[in-house]
Amino acid sequence: MTTPKQTPLYQQHIDAGGKIVDFGGWALPVNYGSQIEEHVAVRTACGMFDVSHMTVSDVNGANARAFLQKLLANDVSKTDDVAGKAIYSCMLNKDAGVIDDLIVYHLTPQHYRIISNAGTRDKVIPWLIEVAAEFDVVISERPEMALLAVQGPNAFEVLSKFMPSDDLEKISSLKRFQAAQTPRAFVGRTGYTGEDGYELVSTAADIVSLWQDLLTNGVQPCGLGARDTLRLEAGMALYGNDLDEEHTPYESGLKWSVDTRSERNFIGRATLQNTPPKWQSIGLILEDKGVLRSHQTLHIDEQSVGEITSGSYSPSLERSIAMARVNADLDPSKLGRLTVAVRNKFLSVSITKPPFLKKG
Repeated sequence: MTTPKQTPLYQQHIDAGGKIVDFGGWALPVNYGSQIEEHVAVRTACGMFDVSHMTVSDVNGANARAFLQKLLANDVSKTDDVAGKAIYSCMLNKDAGVIDDLIVYHLTPQHYRIISNAGTRDKVIPWLIEVAAEFDVVISERPEMALLAVQGPNAFEVLSKFMPSDDLEKISSLKRFQAAQTPRAFVGRTGYTGEDGYELVSTAADIVSLWQDLLTNGVQPCGLGARDTLRLEAGMALYGNDLDEEHTPYESGLKWSVDTRSERNFIGRATLQNTPPKWQSIGLILEDKGVLRSHQTLHIDEQSVGEITSGSYSPSLERSIAMARVNADLDPSKLGRLTVAVRNKFLSVSITKPPFLKKG
């Protein structure tokens, strides 16, 4: 049995009472005692998450922009106007299946930073290198980097208690999906919770120091459990559940992230243009008692029409919610009769368009 890898914050999780689990080969806290309290802290004040298991890669070279225009379904030229600006995008295979979803930061015209998922690392890095062979670029994975997410309506207020004024000036001017380099961290105004906040990328030593500063200022450590319910409420996709190589972005609720205006021949575009989606993504709210979970089947008149991709209890709504895929050709008038199979019972669900809530 392989021992899970530890992030630089592993000891801090132990000291804070974190319940450690094996998450895709990483030893990470699922909670620190109460997942609900952690969830509420992010919605109402501030919480922090260790996301050092994510993969950081830098793209350098004269053809860096051209490389990303070939690689990504979204248009990286949207970041040209501001240094530090970022986009969210899917990275597709030739059949338009999603290899990964990621964030790309424009640092200079010859230097971009990619932050991708931990569980996809072993296929993402080889794919980056394979596509890069056609371009004058160098792909550099940055395993020495660690990441810390500070999320919630009070995130900036907390950072202002201990960060130098020069750093705060840079951070305060950031718009969503922008980043700036400070002496202690590369700080992006991004996150995976639906709340305002920041993601900090730095060396192991600096991340530990930042964690301690945040803890001293009363910020709630949060685990994987709260991260999942927060992102689900915000309608954010989870790779491996809502996204995978068997489905296109159009079939996973991410058509908005695909550039259809330019003439770019990005990988997977031909398939997207020539192959109608077989599925559509919808949001569900359970009207009966129970909890929605991934892989539960959806029915109309007891005929299977799809399945849940992500489901959980929503602490904010105090109801069970889910994201799901159903047949693309379903008659919209019949969706009102949609039911979910839970323990051999058919429970009623209502249809909604994610996100389930915005900013708490």
